[in-house]
Amino acid sequence: MKALSLKRLNKVYAGGVVALRDVDLEVDEGEFFGLLGPNGAGKSTIIGIVSSLVRKTCGSAEVFGHPVDREPWEAKSVLGLVPQEFNFNGFETVNQIILNQAGFYGINRRTAHERAERYLSELGLWSRRNSVSRTLSGGMKRRLMIARALIHQPRLLILDEPSAGVDIEVRRSMWTFLRRINTEGTTIILSTHYLEEAESLCRNIAIIDRGQIIENTDVRSLLRQLTAQSFLLDIQGDLAEVPVIEDFHLMPVDDSCLEVEVRSDQSLNELFARLAERNVQVVSMKNKSNRLEELFVRMLERPAEERRKPEQIETTT
Repeated sequence: MKALSLKRLNKVYAGGVVALRDVDLEVDEGEFFGLLGPNGAGKSTIIGIVSSLVRKTCGSAEVFGHPVDREPWEAKSVLGLVPQEFNFNGFETVNQIILNQAGFYGINRRTAHERAERYLSELGLWSRRNSVSRTLSGGMKRRLMIARALIHQPRLLILDEPSAGVDIEVRRSMWTFLRRINTEGTTIILSTHYLEEAESLCRNIAIIDRGQIIENTDVRSLLRQLTAQSFLLDIQGDLAEVPVIEDFHLMPVDDSCLEVEVRSDQSLNELFARLAERNVQVVSMKNKSNRLEELFVRMLERPAEERRKPEQIETTT
């Protein structure tokens, strides 16, 4: 069954700003799906339409078979949303926020308390359950938003930039938690600017730019499109001069670091061997940028004529 189905979805805001152009997108039940794109690409508009916060111009959007415009309650009952902005009452305690959310879904008090303890414990917030929410750190507030979205145990969880402003340690713990609930059956759609996050968590990815889906595939297939990667090589000792090696363009970063671009048809072993011939020893290597990030940037640099040309958008519902 499809957890999410968007068909020819369009959104034109007042003043003629086109946010979405004929978006077709399907997410299978049980999927961990990444929705990527630059600021203003249309990600938040899609999320707003799916969660009934934004009215579509035309097209259809369904959550587990429920049209969000004709069956809003049924769609909302199986959907959990973690928005970008903190939108809870800063003067309520952590526990009050979770229990009040449970009440909106008609969950009885006993069950609500049990679930609150479970999710707050798993997200490292149980010890702060009686703290006023405005006193929490940014990372704690972000985890509180996730716990609140899960209290009615939705079948589909949408996360809009969940790691924004969160330090690395908290981000990694959130990844572990999200992987676990996905394994337990919760479908997750992740909208993020941290492309390392998408590469680590998601099996399939859609990239949206200027209101259009420009790529929709699995992560491995997407990464195979990367024809070259840039690496940083840490060199033993200081370089007197940059070595010249045919077919490899080496550039100095500092006295003990080189940058090199390696095409998919070239071998790193060959590069290392030819450096060793010149008495240059590589002690460590890392990607200059995340692989998905590098591919993402290159895709967005495609000439406009290579993009799919949108058909005229009908503005009737």
